[in-house]
Amino acid sequence: MTDSLGKLPKEAVDRITRPFTRFLRIEAMAGAVLLFCTAIALGLSNSPWSDAFLTFWETPAGIEVGTFDYARSLRHWINDGLMTLLFFVVALELKREMVLGELRDLRVAALSLAGALGGMALPAALFILVEAGGRAAHGWGTVMATDTAFVIGGLAVLGARIPLNLRLFLLSLAIFDDIGAILVVAIGYGGTLNAYALGMAGMGLGLIAGMARFGIRSIPAYFAVGVPIWLAVDLSGLHPTLVGVALGLMTPARSWVSDNRLHAILSRVTAYPPGDHWSGDTTDRADLRRAGVAATEALSPIERLEIILHPLVAFAVVPLFALANAGTVLGGVTIDLSLALAIFLGFVVGKPLGILAFSAVAVGLRLATRPADLPWRLIAAGAMLAGIGFTMALFIADLAFGGDLLVTAKISILAASCVSGVASLSALAWLTRIPALEADSRAPPS
Repeated sequence: MTDSLGKLPKEAVDRITRPFTRFLRIEAMAGAVLLFCTAIALGLSNSPWSDAFLTFWETPAGIEVGTFDYARSLRHWINDGLMTLLFFVVALELKREMVLGELRDLRVAALSLAGALGGMALPAALFILVEAGGRAAHGWGTVMATDTAFVIGGLAVLGARIPLNLRLFLLSLAIFDDIGAILVVAIGYGGTLNAYALGMAGMGLGLIAGMARFGIRSIPAYFAVGVPIWLAVDLSGLHPTLVGVALGLMTPARSWVSDNRLHAILSRVTAYPPGDHWSGDTTDRADLRRAGVAATEALSPIERLEIILHPLVAFAVVPLFALANAGTVLGGVTIDLSLALAIFLGFVVGKPLGILAFSAVAVGLRLATRPADLPWRLIAAGAMLAGIGFTMALFIADLAFGGDLLVTAKISILAASCVSGVASLSALAWLTRIPALEADSRAPPS
C-alpha cells in the first residue's frame, strides 16, 4: 500500500501515453521517421500528383494589413521559422554537454571540435577545387553539414556493439558541425545587412539577458521576446535560424532550486498527516504550491526545454522539413556533372578524411585526448557516417542553388548520404565483431 501511495495516480490514458513517451525517448527513431518522410516526398514528387505536391509548399502565408505585407511560402516558414527550433535544441544540447556533460573536459571536447572543423574544411576545399570557378562554386557550404538524426539512427542499427565513446564523439561532432553550418548560412548565404533591424535584434537579445539576470523564469515570457527578435533578424539580412543558436546558448544550464532545497521543501509537505487540509488560504496549501514550483525548478531551464521541444523537433519539425524539401522530380532533368562530383566527393571522401586528419593533428599536438577504448580505425569508420549530410545539406542547397543546380544538388546529396551510410555501417559491423573487440581489450592504451 505504501509503495502505491508513493507513485502518481494511474489513469486510462497512461496506457497510451507511457509507451508513446518511451517511443519518443528513442532518439534513433527520429532517423527512421526522417527516412520515411523522405521516401514519401520522393514518391509523391515523381507521381501523377507531383505538380500539386510541389506547388503546395509554395503556397503563400503571412500577414497583410493595408500596405504592410509580410508573407512567405509554406516552405519558407518551415525552413526559416520551424528550423529555428531545431537549432535552438542543438544549441541547448551543446551548452548542456559543455556545462554539465562529457564536454566539460576541454581536451575531450577538443577532439570532437577538431573533427568537426576538419569535417567542414576539407569537404568545402574539395568542392571548390572540383568546381574551380564554375557556376555552382558559391554552393561550397552544401558539403559542410552532418545530419545528426541519421548519424544517431545509423549507430542505433548496431546497438550495443558501438562503444559509448564513439557515440559521444560522433554526437558531439555532429552538434559542433550543426553550429558551424548555421554560422556558414548566416555569413555566407545572408542578404544585404539592415543595420536598424540588427540593432533591434541586439536590443532584444540584451533584454533576454536582462530578464535572466533579473530572475524571470517564465518560458512564455522569453518566447514573447524571442519572436520579435526572430522577425528583426529575418529583416536584417542574416538568416533567422541564427536566433535559435543565440537563444539556446543563452539559456541557463543550472537549476534554480538545489537538491538540498528541494528535499527541504518536499519534507515540509510530507510532514503533514493525511487529511483534507490543502484547500483555502492556509500554510499547508502554500507549502504544497511551493513544492510544485520547487519540483519544476529543480530541473535546469535547458533540461526542461529539451524535454518539451526535442520530441517536437525530432518527430514533427525535421520530418516536415524533409517533406517540403526532399521532393525532387527525377525524370527528364539535366544533371550538372561537375556539381554532382563536387558534392559526392565532399561528403564521401572529404568528410571522413577531414575528421580523421584534424582529430589526429589535435591529439598529436596534445590539444585533445583520445579515449583508450576508441582506436583510430573505429573513428575512421564512424567518420564515414558523418558523410550523411541530408537535412542541413538540403537546407543550404536551397539557399545556394536554383533550377537544375538545385535538382542536381538534391540527387547528389541523397546518393552521397546512401553511400556514406552503407560504407560506414559495413565497416563498423566488421570492426565491432567479437574477436576484434577482444583484441582491442588486450591492446595497451595509446
